[in-house]
Amino acid sequence: MEVQALTKYVRCSPKKMREVTRVIQGRPAIEALDLLRFIPRKTARLVRKTLASAVANAENNHRLSSSNLVVKCAFAEQGSVIKRMRPASRGSGHPIHKHTTHIRIILSDNAKPAAAAAE
Repeated sequence: MEVQALTKYVRCSPKKMREVTRVIQGRPAIEALDLLRFIPRKTARLVRKTLASAVANAENNHRLSSSNLVVKCAFAEQGSVIKRMRPASRGSGHPIHKHTTHIRIILSDNAKPAAAAAE
């Protein structure tokens, strides 16, 4: 069974977020939470909150044990871009792009399907 959590419109660039999400893919959820606690970046704190939400969704909505959960996928998708102008010389303006990110974390349980277990 797969469970997911989604955090939208996070004010951080997707490139910076992907550096952190690559670290936790394929790891057990509890280990990933501990690992994110010691990464000294703002993005790690935001990914950790989303991962904790996914674990809570699995426990409360689907009655899964948190010890069996594995991070199947962790995405940092491009969100909308907030566009601003900065005053520049001679009355002109230079564009400022403030990027946002959507964080999607998908967890799966370690239990194998019944057909695979029978073989």
